[in-house]
Parts: sequence; structure tokens; C-alpha cells
Amino acid sequence: MTRIVHLSDLHFGLHRGDLVGALLDRINHARADLVVVTGDLTHRGRPGQFRQAAGFLARINAPVMAVPGNHDVPLYNIPLRFAWPFAGFSEAIGADLAPTRAAGTVRVLGLNSTDPFSWQRGVIRRGEIDRLIGGIDPLATNILALHHPLQQLPAIDKELATRAPEALRRLGAAGLHVVLSGHLHLWDCGGLLACGHPGVLQIQAGTALCSRLGDRQNEFAVLDFAGTGLTVERHVAPMAQEGFQPPERLHFRRGGGVWQALDQGPPVPMLPGATDTAFRTA
Repeated sequence: MTRIVHLSDLHFGLHRGDLVGALLDRINHARADLVVVTGDLTHRGRPGQFRQAAGFLARINAPVMAVPGNHDVPLYNIPLRFAWPFAGFSEAIGADLAPTRAAGTVRVLGLNSTDPFSWQRGVIRRGEIDRLIGGIDPLATNILALHHPLQQLPAIDKELATRAPEALRRLGAAGLHVVLSGHLHLWDCGGLLACGHPGVLQIQAGTALCSRLGDRQNEFAVLDFAGTGLTVERHVAPMAQEGFQPPERLHFRRGGGVWQALDQGPPVPMLPGATDTAFRTA
């Protein structure tokens, strides 16, 4: 079995300070083979916020890989945003903005989908799809980790990243199995399997630490890969309560090139968080 912890949208600088210790305890208790952070480690890309984020990651007792999000580039310092947008992330978190990691039977391919010339909308840069296809291992479970989703549920009103549909189509055909993303502050796991790409399980994380009340809760996920099976644990901490609730579990199996959800139950209700203004939203 290979265990991956997925968290996103920590937003240090607008984070829930009382939850930091509990989140670290849960992550370290999971004894993961790899921790994947899909962007927005900071709220405004400021040096002090990057120091907080780096200090948090240093306390995780497992290998960590992270990619930037749109909040990890300076918002108000316009010259820095456009001339050296990823300087703060590179110095504090890692110079590789699109890292690749292997853990057990899993291969995780990172992608920097952040566009400094857009407040929110992401971009899949020219040549990146070919690079990712070249990194797919036919003997592994292949995972893409990026900040911006490649596909969204119909109720989401944000623009998809540039070239996102092309990336999903081509990477799925090349052997990609899972996409980990964030950005929306809304959880979804398996809801997109019926939306045209059943061979790619898209797991969209909520926010791990952001304290904006409109999000209502913080959360992260633990993914256990065993052969063609996957168990996803969702750990939720409601804003109105202290700490995390017992985890919820979902089970999936991959066969014949498609994923099948093994749990039958009511859909998870969509909480607010995806429709705020550019200066407040994820």
C-alpha cells in the first residue's frame, strides 16, 4: 500500500491558527509516504507568510512536494508580481515549481498552473502537456498535482485554466489516473467521473487552514493506493468546532481503464466558497 496525504490552500496570513497543531498531528499520525500540497500556501505571497508556510512544512515527518497557487504570487506589489512572481515561493518552499516524486507504486507529477498575469485563472503552458506525458510511468499509478482543476462541476462559475480540457483529454489517454487540485475551496471526489473522463479520478481539496468564514470548514485527505483499489479518507474540521471530526471514507476501484465508486450514498452538499470576488476568493 502507498499512502499519500493531499492538502491544499493553507493561506498562511489568513489561516486558522488554532487548527495548525491539530492538522500537523493528523498529518504526522497518517505516516504517509508522501505529502502533496497543491498551492496557495500563503494568502498574499508575502515574505512573512512564506516563512510561516515553510515552518509548517518543516514540521511534517514525511517527504513533501508542493506546487504554487495563484495566492503565492504578490498581489499588490505589481512590479514583483510580473518580473519575479515566484521568487518568494522558490526561496521559501522550493526552486522546482513542477516537481516529480515517486512513492511506492505511485508517481506524482507536479504542474505549476499559476498565471501571474491573471488574478485567479490558471494556465497550462505550451509544452507542459507533452512534458507530463513523457513523465507517465506505465507501471505506476500516475497522479497529476496542480492548483487549478482541469474540470469543474456545472455549478462552479470560475473559468477553467487555459488548455485545461486539452490537458485532461491528452493526459487521460496517455495513462494518467488521478488529478489532485485545490483552488475552489470546495471538496469533490468522484463527482466528475460521469462528466466525460471516467478513467481519471479528480480529487479537488477544500481548504486546509483558511479562516474565511464563507468556507465553513477546513479539511484534507489521506489516499491509500493498493493495487487497483483506492481508499480516500476525508478529514473535516468545521469552523464552529475545535479540531477534526472522525474521517469519512470513500472507496474506488480501477478496472478496464475506468474508475468505479464502490460507495453508494447521497451526494456531499456544495458549500459556499467558489463564487466570491477576485480579491477574496481562493
